[in-house]
Amino acid sequence: MKNTSIRPHRRSLRKGAFTLIEIVIVLTIISILAAGSIYMLKGNVDVAKETRVEGDIQNISTQLQLYEARNLRVPTQEQGLKALVEKPTTEPMPERWTQLLEEMPKDPWGMEYRYRYPATKSKKSFDIYSVGKDGVDGNEDDIGNWKAGATK
Repeated sequence: MKNTSIRPHRRSLRKGAFTLIEIVIVLTIISILAAGSIYMLKGNVDVAKETRVEGDIQNISTQLQLYEARNLRVPTQEQGLKALVEKPTTEPMPERWTQLLEEMPKDPWGMEYRYRYPATKSKKSFDIYSVGKDGVDGNEDDIGNWKAGATK
């Protein structure tokens, strides 16, 4: 004979939802991982800024070489990098001046790039450099066309 007794099905009181404690634990783990990632990426931001400076210096250096090819000299110290953006008004006046940059880029810290002619650190006839994140000229954090990885 078959057992015909009716057994009620037990329903689970839990319907597949997460408890508050489980949600808090997951959010805590995600927060810890995010904080660790941000901390690790902080160093990469500094490297990215230095890489951008090196790229800017290479671009400015290329434009100065083009200026020199057209005018048989680079801008004087007084004319500076502004000679790439607007025609110099001081002697020696360039004979075949053309605008080579629409505007002079600023370094990642918001400072203007520095130009020194004649060069004191570079093997080129001029120095182009950023004063770095401290904004002080002549410190070890200056990034210029004399450093490894920049234009030579």
